[in-house]
Amino acid sequence: MAREFQRGHKARIADLTAGTDLYVGVQIAGPGLSFDISCFGLDAEERLSDDRYFIFFNQPASPEESIQLLGPQAGDNESFRVTLDKIPPHITKLSFTAALDGTGQVSQIGPGYLRIVAGGEEVARYSFTGSEFSTERAVMLGDFYLKDVWRFAAVGQGFDGGLEALLKNFGGEVAEEAEAQPEPPAAQGVPGFAPPPGPAAPAPSFGAPAAPQPAPDFGPPQGTPHAPPAPQPTAPQVHNAPTIAAPLVPPAGPVPPPGQQPPAPYGQPAPGQDPYGPPQPPPAPPVGGYPGQQAPQTAPYGGPAPYGQPAQQPPGAPYPGQAPTLPQGGGPGLGVVLDKYKEAPTGRRWTPQNSKLIRVDLGVDGQPVLARQGSMVLYQGKVDFGYKGAGFRGRIVGNATGQEMQLMRCTGQGQVFFADNSAHVHPVELQGDAICVSAESVLAFDESLQHEVRRIEGHGIPGGALFTMQFQGTGTLVVKTHGTPVVLPVTPTTFADANAIVAWSAASQVIISSQVSLRRHAYPGHSGETVNLQFRGAPGNFIVVQPYEV
Repeated sequence: MAREFQRGHKARIADLTAGTDLYVGVQIAGPGLSFDISCFGLDAEERLSDDRYFIFFNQPASPEESIQLLGPQAGDNESFRVTLDKIPPHITKLSFTAALDGTGQVSQIGPGYLRIVAGGEEVARYSFTGSEFSTERAVMLGDFYLKDVWRFAAVGQGFDGGLEALLKNFGGEVAEEAEAQPEPPAAQGVPGFAPPPGPAAPAPSFGAPAAPQPAPDFGPPQGTPHAPPAPQPTAPQVHNAPTIAAPLVPPAGPVPPPGQQPPAPYGQPAPGQDPYGPPQPPPAPPVGGYPGQQAPQTAPYGGPAPYGQPAQQPPGAPYPGQAPTLPQGGGPGLGVVLDKYKEAPTGRRWTPQNSKLIRVDLGVDGQPVLARQGSMVLYQGKVDFGYKGAGFRGRIVGNATGQEMQLMRCTGQGQVFFADNSAHVHPVELQGDAICVSAESVLAFDESLQHEVRRIEGHGIPGGALFTMQFQGTGTLVVKTHGTPVVLPVTPTTFADANAIVAWSAASQVIISSQVSLRRHAYPGHSGETVNLQFRGAPGNFIVVQPYEV
């Protein structure tokens, strides 16, 4: 059964199939529209440094034929053969694209897909519709990329301009019309992988009609073409803005009036009672040292004491002749010092302990909690910590266009305390509404919340550079920030730096307000403000910005 991909999802190809000889089919069509479907073979800098690996209608194969253009077949508008173990080392990424030939916009297309077939069986499919785009004239559909092993990413990123604009974006040059090259011969008898279990069978010619026979070693999808999938309904937009709890300040303990002793530590005499003698009247306010020592008013703290008097002592120091012990006597006792840092009372599922530490009580409703790996600083009770991988319910999208979340699953009966590098923590309670948060800003959340990668719409942003995580449902999400954030209502003139934004209400419309490119380095004289986001939405929508750029 083919694995369904959503925009931004990634996976190792080895997790989809054991083979390396793959068929890639693309279906994209619209009334009166014509498309050029191509494959760009890019180097480690994501550049087309070798134009022999730009595979299109005028150059249907790479030099060693590791990438071949096969043409329409099996219900696909265009198809490719990719033999991963034949791709030369300097090619580390294959980007499959579709560009309009003539007038029109990508928003006019109907339902389409990019699919991967191995041994005649479809193993992965990424579906899309024109409603996901606007005025773009090209779309980056999906990538094969080498990151220790070959992986697949469903990109679905619109791009202004046609095929020539894509070529220039990848660093290529637009040449004069080249003489058409003949189509490559059908791949007869080329050895390929044998999908486990079962023996391998000879590979048929590409484009040959399907016939009842054992599964081929490699070939395009057999039988009747798949009908394009119906557009999936989108979740209703919600305008309710969840509340972000303001950073908490540790509760301050009672401050004794000048000259009076604070409450004695546990097991010590009451205030005003000297442990070595009868009760004494309250002494005059000291400048330094223990109570009762009359130091000169002009002597600064820690300065020399008058001749014949004991040296000044810092608060909490022992009396002269007394062995060093825990603070007692005139200094504040251990209980007093630590009392203001006591654990906050229980009774709720999520309880902030201070501005940088939060506790979850797993016994309140028995629901598991997902948290950033390594964020547990303390726990009480019987709690189990497990790795949260792709096999659990509500699959976490790992390595999704920068929105990677390495999570652990906390279950059992007890309390778990979470923190992360002294970042400020803010519990956000969702009641069926939705919020968008960068994966980098997520500390923990209830497993009951649904989460997925969401693409930030924009024109001229190639390569799927701007994505975020969307959380929706009923439960609590704990967001972390560098410093105290500011929450602003969304207006037509609300702009934010893409590196400082933390979260926003999911009903807000987000627009890229400046053009960016795939170049990894800013041009000389650049202001440094590369990408700004403009937010629009009905009253009640909001954004959260931190005083820090990631």
